[in-house]
Amino acid sequence: MLSQRRALSHEAWCASSRAAQLNLLSLDEYARAECVALYAPVHNETDTEMILRDALQTGKRVLYPAVCGHQMVFRPVERIEMLQEGAFGILEPCPTGVDHQADEADMILVPGVAFDLSGHRIGYGKGFYDRFLHHPGCTSQLIGLCHDFQLTDGAIPVDIHDIPMEIIVSATRIVRISQ
Repeated sequence: MLSQRRALSHEAWCASSRAAQLNLLSLDEYARAECVALYAPVHNETDTEMILRDALQTGKRVLYPAVCGHQMVFRPVERIEMLQEGAFGILEPCPTGVDHQADEADMILVPGVAFDLSGHRIGYGKGFYDRFLHHPGCTSQLIGLCHDFQLTDGAIPVDIHDIPMEIIVSATRIVRISQ
């Protein structure tokens, strides 16, 4: 999946990212959310910039992840220029922002390498999102955002600490997971 994602042409990445973002923007859950947590894409992950722009235009609070040692926090972003290269070469908010926990966002978009129809995901193996999402009291809507080929009909192996998504959104599909 990683090699297939990295091999996407810029045009294919743009088209897939745009369609997936439009699908996400059409969700009632997004319309109701007052605070959304996004991510800065790396290695052809599905883009989130269209969602950022819409969220800011519609008065939503926006948070982005930042890695602090072995932990992850969310920090507010009011414009894309507030992102700078951080851990692992990923854009993240300046370290001067206020740290927020997982229970403060109504909706959290979670990147991944692959997702299955049960809501499970394969990340990059460092566990930042899973540890972060174990926050007590987290009631955020968890949404996997991906390209179509990253959503597999087969089951993904699951560990006890893995947190499943509630919705998975791609360019052509919106999959609601029944828990």
